[in-house]
Amino acid sequence: MFSGALHLFILSRRTILTSHINLPPLRVIFCSIGSFRFIQSHLIRATRDISTQGKGIQGAGHRFRGSRRRLVSPKKTLIMSRRAHTSAGPSKEKKSGEPRPSASVVLLSPENQVLLLHRVQTSSSFPSAHVFPGGNLSDFHDGGVPGPSEFKRHDDSLPYRLGAIRETFEESGILLAREGGRDRNPVNISNSERDKARKEIHKNERRFVEWLQDMGGVADTENLLPFTRWITPLNMPRRFTTQMYLYMLPLSTGNDPVISAARSEAMIPTPDGGVEITAARFDYASKWLEKQRKGEIVMFPPQCFLLHILSQFLVGPPPGSPSLSESIAYYHAQREKLKEFLSTAPTATEPKAVKHHTAQIPWAQKVISPTTLGIRKSDKRSILGLDKPGPELKGSDRGGDWERVVLVKFTKGVAKDVEVRSREEVLEEERHMEITANESKL
Repeated sequence: MFSGALHLFILSRRTILTSHINLPPLRVIFCSIGSFRFIQSHLIRATRDISTQGKGIQGAGHRFRGSRRRLVSPKKTLIMSRRAHTSAGPSKEKKSGEPRPSASVVLLSPENQVLLLHRVQTSSSFPSAHVFPGGNLSDFHDGGVPGPSEFKRHDDSLPYRLGAIRETFEESGILLAREGGRDRNPVNISNSERDKARKEIHKNERRFVEWLQDMGGVADTENLLPFTRWITPLNMPRRFTTQMYLYMLPLSTGNDPVISAARSEAMIPTPDGGVEITAARFDYASKWLEKQRKGEIVMFPPQCFLLHILSQFLVGPPPGSPSLSESIAYYHAQREKLKEFLSTAPTATEPKAVKHHTAQIPWAQKVISPTTLGIRKSDKRSILGLDKPGPELKGSDRGGDWERVVLVKFTKGVAKDVEVRSREEVLEEERHMEITANESKL
């Protein structure tokens, strides 16, 4: 689950989740970016305290061998999963280092706010991190996916969609399901039935789909919109291939008590009986990013990156004092622009980025496996490239986002100062600093 893992990053409170692991400090030794070189000794000192664990990015890096310009594969990066369900065959994946299938949901409220789950400071692992709901797929609940050697393992499919909806229900109590009849209204269940089902499903005492059928409903898989996939780089203790989805709650949600509670700061005990307590809250994407910039909350690169994309379309409440119908029309227009964006190519706007092949991959199809491009001299933050799809998809036509990079500093497993920037702008800044430094020596 994202709480147990992504992710070099964390995408959910149940993902790097899959197990509460402590990752070793990440050693990053870099060489050069474009036409400029990094001083090796400087980089070694700058990266000594870079490390990640649990639900966040675990970092990514290259190692020198022989020539300083010779780069070898990335050493560490994303993770996306948190708690694991019992399923067939996971032990083989752990031995081989194959990424484990997981899924996560970026959930929008009727006001186009985004749901994040907050783990409290006293949590036994990943304290205080804000993550999207999600987690590992379960053969028992969701069905199987193609084997590790197949490209289709990393494609959107029904098991990923079922897993995303199930995990969201287990972690937050929000059920993304509709009645099976013609009207397809949202399924409404009592709080007592909801809490009972979350515990039973979490313990594998009852199949999620069968429980839904007993409730007269079906998982609303058709309204999940694919929104990138993230694959953990090689050489990580645990790896994940995490399908992200966007789900838009109806603009009129009725009186669902869980959704209403999450519009404030709702405390929701996890299925383990409340040992790990989380808070669930909706807020605007720009507000979450502002809180992260101020150091008020902890978020890892995947969350920050996806919230950055959303903030360009979900720009907050309407101005003035609009009527209910005017507000609904306002939020509906935001959603339509966002949905068009997810399916449109090219995805880049900068001239050089438009020429890169990843610009022709719609956001719904992008696969991102972060790689470290270097360390900024000015603030010692890692520069993470997002264009590679990961080793499992080498030779395919998949890819991520070449136009942007993520800047981040890791301190004792915590991501700080996360920022999404233009790749060309960041690398040009580094080139300029290199030239200035060389001139000062003359």
